[in-house]
Amino acid sequence: MSQARNHLRAALSLAAVSARGATTRGAVRRRLSARPVPQEPGMEYQDAVRMLNTLQTNAGYLEQVKRQRGDPQTQLEAMELYLALSGLQVEDLNRLNIIHVTGTKGKGSTCAFTEHILRSYGLKTGFFSSPHLVQVRERIRINGQPISPELFTKHFWRLYHRLEETKVDLAVVEVGIGGAYDCTNIIRKPVVCGVSSLGIDHTSLLGDTLEKIAWQKGGIFKQGVPAFTVLQPKGPLAVLRDRAQEISCPLYLCPPLEALEEGGPPLTLGLEGEHQRSNAALALQLAHCWLQQQDHRGAGELKASRPSFLRQLPLAPTFQPTFQMRLGLRNTEWPGRTQVLRREALTWYLDGAHTSSSVQACVRWFRQTLQGSLRLSGGPEVRVLLFNSTGDRDSAALLKLLQPCQFDYAVFCPNLIEVSSTDSA
Repeated sequence: MSQARNHLRAALSLAAVSARGATTRGAVRRRLSARPVPQEPGMEYQDAVRMLNTLQTNAGYLEQVKRQRGDPQTQLEAMELYLALSGLQVEDLNRLNIIHVTGTKGKGSTCAFTEHILRSYGLKTGFFSSPHLVQVRERIRINGQPISPELFTKHFWRLYHRLEETKVDLAVVEVGIGGAYDCTNIIRKPVVCGVSSLGIDHTSLLGDTLEKIAWQKGGIFKQGVPAFTVLQPKGPLAVLRDRAQEISCPLYLCPPLEALEEGGPPLTLGLEGEHQRSNAALALQLAHCWLQQQDHRGAGELKASRPSFLRQLPLAPTFQPTFQMRLGLRNTEWPGRTQVLRREALTWYLDGAHTSSSVQACVRWFRQTLQGSLRLSGGPEVRVLLFNSTGDRDSAALLKLLQPCQFDYAVFCPNLIEVSSTDSA
């Protein structure tokens, strides 16, 4: 029963990317999330959140999977069944023009960059991501805005009984865990796929080596659908290449961001940290490919460069980023990722790093940010690192990596979804 509940929850979330909205453009479209929506009596927002919480938390489901070791292919079939019960077929998802992104590190940031770039072109975007930072509504966004409590309540109860269909120009969908057997992999015809940096995580589900994890991530590749990845270690990169060749998926390696900056001003990123440059490079390729596949004007002209191969993968062509691409990268916001909040003498440094390598990247970001704050600050400052920690991750080992930093406190927060009087669920 608990496994069935998890699939129902996943079906609700994925299909809700296409929750019905108005098709008007401009300022009216941006105000949709604030519009009051009629609700059925006795079905309030808090009731919807409570019901959603009964459909299994992510951490709880992971523990269940570890114990049961069920057939992952059966789980995907169950996901399709629940989608059908909601009134949708897998084929209906094809009309969402999906950009499907997996990876261990940076896939959420890559999705955020990609969505902001394409929204800069005036496109109406749907965005599904997990987990959320503060409110569950953050997982389902239209034009960058979480749907309002009223819309969430209305569509949740309607989707709970029978999911609705709607139209956006595109949907950016982040994989939850792995790829091959993730619930989002019922998507059969994405427009383009991406794989961000790989790392060791969820070993009990995905395998205990980077090569095994790469095999899982490469499971989102589809025949004839272009895919892009960033520079990976030799072994897992070879696995991605082989997975792509097996199903005739054209896989390309993203050039570094410096290659796209040649001949123009440096690109400004809305997300801090040197590691975000890799995510931005992948996002630019995904957005550029999507625009080309849709024959959209203003995709950006390719630069005159000869094709090259690196580590047995063809290097994606470079191009001159357009004004919209630059604007999208600069305006990207992704709360809780390399985010700094200053409240008088107290400064919070927020990040969602959850592997050794990502914490090391966070350390580099923290030190870089600290140097800038020391130049600006004229008085004492209390520095607090706030991390999200889920599942069976070794917080003590991660904390040890943070010891070289000059912080006063480090706080690791678990994922606990609850209804509160402050409407933070």
